[in-house]
Amino acid sequence: MTRFGLIGYPLTHSFSKKYFAEKFAREGITDCQYDLYEMADVAEHLPALLKTPGLHGLNVTIPHKQAVLPFLTQLDQSAQKVGAVNVIRLESDGTLTGFNSDYYGFRQSLEEWKPELPLAALVLGTGGASKAVVAALTDLGVAYKLVSRTKTDDNLTYDELPGQLGHYPLIINCSPVGTYPQVDQAPDLPYDELTPNHWLYDLVYNPAETEFMHRGLERGAHVLNGHRMLVLQAEKAWEIWNS
Repeated sequence: MTRFGLIGYPLTHSFSKKYFAEKFAREGITDCQYDLYEMADVAEHLPALLKTPGLHGLNVTIPHKQAVLPFLTQLDQSAQKVGAVNVIRLESDGTLTGFNSDYYGFRQSLEEWKPELPLAALVLGTGGASKAVVAALTDLGVAYKLVSRTKTDDNLTYDELPGQLGHYPLIINCSPVGTYPQVDQAPDLPYDELTPNHWLYDLVYNPAETEFMHRGLERGAHVLNGHRMLVLQAEKAWEIWNS
């Protein structure tokens, strides 16, 4: 049995396990298994996991996308761009290669959704998810500004956003705000400044229509949730493991 899985903490809900179980059933793949490996400390638990018979690949989710870096032998260009890893491939010679399929998932989903890319974007949040988004925007030639609750030389704060949204047609929520069960929450934006010329991309996928998206729709904006990105990054991970 060829084994794959997801490491992270906590793993109360996993898109990946459900997705791969359905993929294996749909495609008649009977010799593969995908499991969840919840671990609070990769240094304590990952070395033993890597010795699991048949283990061929792992997905990595929060909070371990950077914590796994010391355990890897080499990084693919995607992981180098982002500075974080969410896919590990166990090579036949025993080495470990790190990849970032979030980069591919976000980039492809954005190009599918809006082929004529805008000139500027707001990226809400500065956590791990934003790193893949920023790397993709940079490669696509889209200027961006980070938005955070804390002021730095490189970002805006939410308090500085009034009067600014007209300069940023694309707004990407990389924060967890609005994720189930806090479905009534939304990033603190001046939503009355949104127009039909705005494109709101929420990396959150549960609920399918977040409050961020709902408020955008009320102003005539275009909206997209994170489900397509997740599907694309999962398929990219499968491609990586089988290449």
